[in-house]
Amino acid sequence: MKRRQFIHEAGAAATLLGLGGLSLGSCSSAMKKHITILHTNDVHSHIDTFPASHSRYANLGGVARRASLVASIRKENPNTLLLDAGDIFQGTPYFNFYGGELEFKLMSMLKYDAATIGNHDFDNGIDGLLAQMPHANFQLLSANYDFKNTIMDGHVQAYKIFEVDDIKIGVYGLGIELEGLVTKKLYMETEYLDPFEVAQDTETNLKEYHNCDLIICLSHLGYDYQNKKKPSDLNLAQHTRHTDLIIGGHTHTFLDKPTVVPNKDGRNILVNQVGCFGINLGRIDFYFDGAKNQLSKGVSITV
Repeated sequence: MKRRQFIHEAGAAATLLGLGGLSLGSCSSAMKKHITILHTNDVHSHIDTFPASHSRYANLGGVARRASLVASIRKENPNTLLLDAGDIFQGTPYFNFYGGELEFKLMSMLKYDAATIGNHDFDNGIDGLLAQMPHANFQLLSANYDFKNTIMDGHVQAYKIFEVDDIKIGVYGLGIELEGLVTKKLYMETEYLDPFEVAQDTETNLKEYHNCDLIICLSHLGYDYQNKKKPSDLNLAQHTRHTDLIIGGHTHTFLDKPTVVPNKDGRNILVNQVGCFGINLGRIDFYFDGAKNQLSKGVSITV
């Protein structure tokens, strides 16, 4: 995508959403700090741009193009985090041949900051996932997969805190229930914990103990389901109090803009997901005033 076309389309897609009770009018006078969150999900080992002959995604995606776009955004705003919501592996011969090594190496070259674990990231077994960990110069996060009885114990954190321009950003991960999706012999003794309970405990810890100014969940639960009892990003939002942004995966949901969902206290928070296969790069901008309340401007950007 040409730079001029990118600017035009991003501007057209932008929406201003009030968070924390702030009015939109307060943004211009109180704006002091600007944090950009970039994100992907369900890339599924798609390294190359789709060919021009592809029936649905002709000339879209590709790691090289994403790298150029990420670099240009980081140049525009150095206070940027790059995150992924899982299913990094499986989907092209690159995974079949390299077992995830190439995916992790390329994400490290793009300087991803953190990623959560999707069900397909177990497709070479838990030992196959561990074998690729030396190639990941970013943190894998999962608060509700308990790896204590597996060889992955100690290689995954529940959350990570980033300090960006003196803003404390807490990021935690959640994964979908593996039983029924993944063969038991692949995930072994990995224990699945209730994502709502874990999210509430983790966000409370990040907010009240670590005093995070912004809390982000990397979720591989899925955006929404007909069965409303099944954990999803939309009902996760309704069960949380301190999480400001849920970056989703698993359902390959293409959102033109973030969904605004009232949380457990009635405060509007954002849920976003950008489809699959590296076709889109998500972007959310948070602006902090002197009291560290934030307004967000959400943009989904096609790479």
